[in-house]
Amino acid sequence: MTGKSAIVTGAGTGVGKAITRALLADGFRVALVGRRREVLEATAAELDPGRANTLSLPADIADAPAVQAVFDAVVRQWGRLDLLVNNAGINAPLVPLEDTTPEQWHNVVNSNLTGAFFCTQSAFRVMKAQNPQGGRIINNGSVSATTPRPWSSPYAATKHAITGLTKAAALDGRPFNIACGQIDIGNAGTEMTTTIAKGVLQADGSTAAEPTIDAGHIARAVSYMAGLPLEANVLTMTVMATQMPFVGRG
Repeated sequence: MTGKSAIVTGAGTGVGKAITRALLADGFRVALVGRRREVLEATAAELDPGRANTLSLPADIADAPAVQAVFDAVVRQWGRLDLLVNNAGINAPLVPLEDTTPEQWHNVVNSNLTGAFFCTQSAFRVMKAQNPQGGRIINNGSVSATTPRPWSSPYAATKHAITGLTKAAALDGRPFNIACGQIDIGNAGTEMTTTIAKGVLQADGSTAAEPTIDAGHIARAVSYMAGLPLEANVLTMTVMATQMPFVGRG
């Protein structure tokens, strides 16, 4: 895979950082995208000390022109785009549905869904136009793409929508050799899941700590998906903590 280029959103921390590390090890050149330049720069310097194979591109992915500027910068630097990993995402405070504020709803939708759509749209433009044509898109769906937690309507709604986006992109990408798949993650151990390890509301009203797994396991799964030839695609994959209350929860 040496010489291939990738964009990873939410690349500065957590799962995105782990994915970036794995892709660099596989020989990808990686553009790190996120809101905070200082975090992106620190991660890039840690994972690629010589900065020969990374770009730090801060952007608000809910801003379509800003997203297009990111993709334009990658093409200027490396000539093409082979992989997009739509990883960026946030959650809203876990509160009863009726107490979710309009601002909280819009923040989650903009980050998790609108941003993923704009990135996918820009990736299609690049991948359709380049020669050889095509590329791969991998979306972070989360296990909430199929099964929500209590008090999680904004997050669950956007992750269910990511499944629709994945399937639509997989269909629309066929004529152009663009493969699109989704990885559904269950309790990767990151800053975003610290409360899960301490105790989180369950469907029966109780509170219980849940096991987590190292984000490196997720990164290796993404590495496998990214390494397939374009005639093969992992449409959906679930990687989860074995003992988490997901299968049958609720």
